[in-house]
Amino acid sequence: MNEIELLQTIKQLKKERGRWVKKIYYLNNKENKKEYYQKNKEKNKEKKNERNKKYRKTPAGYKSNRIANWKRIGVISNNFDKLFELYVNTTNCENCDCLLTIDRNNTSTTKCLDHCHISGEFRNVLCMACNTRRG
Repeated sequence: MNEIELLQTIKQLKKERGRWVKKIYYLNNKENKKEYYQKNKEKNKEKKNERNKKYRKTPAGYKSNRIANWKRIGVISNNFDKLFELYVNTTNCENCDCLLTIDRNNTSTTKCLDHCHISGEFRNVLCMACNTRRG
């Protein structure tokens, strides 16, 4: 074994020893670690909530939240990115042709993603009134 191979072997053994030391430390201090993480979680809860509120206001956050809601209510799609683009770019109801709005409270012109509740397949982007009538 030449010097280079010997140095590489020593380096590898030291690395492995470090992993084992960390593993043993973790096993011996498992409860302390859990307690530490719980304290930090409680301490940083408000910061995390503020960060999430800011993120939801960004375009990426809006998209992520909207797609998560669609999945939660059972919408099935092969390409949610394409579906989101269609949703965002649709300005008029595909049924009655009224101008769609994005409101915090639902109104008759609020934009909705219509889908079949049995199969989960997307049908149209409609206003709330047409979506309710369709059932």
